[in-house]
Amino acid sequence: MLDKYIVLFMITAMFVSGCDNKDEMSIRTGDLLFRGKTPSALSTAIDEVTQTEAGKHFSHVGLAEVVDNNIFVIHSDGSKGVDRETLKDFMNDGGGDTLYVEAYRLKSDFRDAIPEAMERATALIGEPYNYTYIIEDSGYYCSELVWYAFATDSVFALDPMTFKDPESGAFHEGWVEHYGKLGVEIPEGLPGCNPNGMAGSDKLEYLGVVVSYSQAQPQP
Repeated sequence: MLDKYIVLFMITAMFVSGCDNKDEMSIRTGDLLFRGKTPSALSTAIDEVTQTEAGKHFSHVGLAEVVDNNIFVIHSDGSKGVDRETLKDFMNDGGGDTLYVEAYRLKSDFRDAIPEAMERATALIGEPYNYTYIIEDSGYYCSELVWYAFATDSVFALDPMTFKDPESGAFHEGWVEHYGKLGVEIPEGLPGCNPNGMAGSDKLEYLGVVVSYSQAQPQP
């Protein structure tokens, strides 16, 4: 099964624009891994109110960490809080299916921020998930974790959040239900971040679709 993924990975890498060989697609420490939306109500709600002109459909993001050619991902998940797990687990939906993941890398001008960012992210492992998505509240949601990790270098910015359906202009039903259960007012307009917006940052370069659990490249 692993050989199958490696072959698929090499084929994908050859057809990714700007990737002349599979090394261009190899994951390094500090790369951002964006996961496609899942059928869950929360994943769908995140994606449907955060669409960008790039047309991405991401609802989750984590930071890659390469240790002895093994790839781990530090991310904040609703069921676990801030966690560090293998790339294989990050890409598995729990039912045996592989989730869609794309890899991005900071452009060269911003890579000096990676070592400190990884330290800051690692120090948060065990923190709870921030279900209110309000930055000042305890815990961290996925893109908040990445933003915080790089905050001292101002790599990523916070923007006014919206929880409204872009077509109707009304609050998305998924968010109405979510905040109703929390007993919290929808934090429309408060500063925040999201995976779709982060993937559109001009400080990132696109690497390609991740279809292998084993391709790693040490941080230069």
